Amino acid sequence: MSLSPSAPPPLSADWRRPLWLALLIAASIVFSLGLACAAPLAAFAALAALSLPRREALWFVGAVWLANQAVGYACLGYPMTANSLAWGVAIGAAAGLATLAALAVAPRLAGTSPILGLASVFLAAFVVDQAAMLAAAVGGLGGVADVSPTIIGEVFAINLLAFVGLLAVNWLGAAIGLAGGRARPLSLAG
Repeated sequence: MSLSPSAPPPLSADWRRPLWLALLIAASIVFSLGLACAAPLAAFAALAALSLPRREALWFVGAVWLANQAVGYACLGYPMTANSLAWGVAIGAAAGLATLAALAVAPRLAGTSPILGLASVFLAAFVVDQAAMLAAAVGGLGGVADVSPTIIGEVFAINLLAFVGLLAVNWLGAAIGLAGGRARPLSLAG
């Protein structure tokens, strides 16, 4: 089941995909500047799982995480402490695990409705991301209060809105041929 408006162009669109991914990473920088610690990494993980092969999805989410951390330390004044750096690594690991979870769920839902499939991929990414964050907090990094139901609800809303926005932007990018190249269109197929 393909969710793109049309198949990507087979012509020499190879330059378009890296440009498209760079634009999405730039969008993640805007999210990081506006939301700091609540950057929607689960939303990016779900989008990557739906639009990129496994290796590229993991690379992409790693680049989004790295951009988030660079903004945090260079622009938002994250403290250069061992705990802060450890949290950065934990956030990156959580984003990677969220991507793997979304990648695992997507092909299993190929025969379902697009809404159910998209929601399931997003929820898999979000739940795994938040579970990994809770494990890091409980496992010694501290900040268990920051994983409260209220904060998780706020982070869920941010990620959900970002995911819907990223889906729309990806659809637009596919419609104009920018999100083409070797990347697959949004799909629940593996």
